[in-house]
Amino acid sequence: MTDSDTNEADDLRPSKSERKRQMLALQEMGERLVSLSRSDLDRINIPDERLREAVEIARGIKARGGLKRQLQFIGKLMRSTDTEPIEIGLAILDQQHAVSTAGFHRVEAARDRLRDEGDAALGDILAIWPAAEASVLRQWSRQHPKEIKRGNEKAHARKLFRYLSGLDAAASLDD
Repeated sequence: MTDSDTNEADDLRPSKSERKRQMLALQEMGERLVSLSRSDLDRINIPDERLREAVEIARGIKARGGLKRQLQFIGKLMRSTDTEPIEIGLAILDQQHAVSTAGFHRVEAARDRLRDEGDAALGDILAIWPAAEASVLRQWSRQHPKEIKRGNEKAHARKLFRYLSGLDAAASLDD
């Protein structure tokens, strides 16, 4: 091999800094797996059984140093594992979280509009959720000032939020 062949081979390999960034990214993905809830973790396809076992062990470690070593071990295992199914699973979880957060904000905004504007907001809410009972919403908006005087505003707002959340969940199932 000549010097030019050696230089070309060096150019094809990632730099030490790039390899370190890749290892840290895999370790962060492992940290994310460890921090997931049991149900979310079960929904992710982890192809390597040793990796799944290492994640389970890390979930039980409370000592900071021990957890750090276990996370480094998880990163090491991830370097020899196909991480594409894990990345896809995490992306799906992120998307589902974003959708549920958007739904939460939509319901919260509708509740606040009904509280602030009363009957004026009723038409828009019925346009969003046609299955809503106008009489229930109208009754709630008219009863709201009385609940404020009684000091039951928060309980009343939670009740409406649950009602609107149910409508939103039913509408999303229909879609």
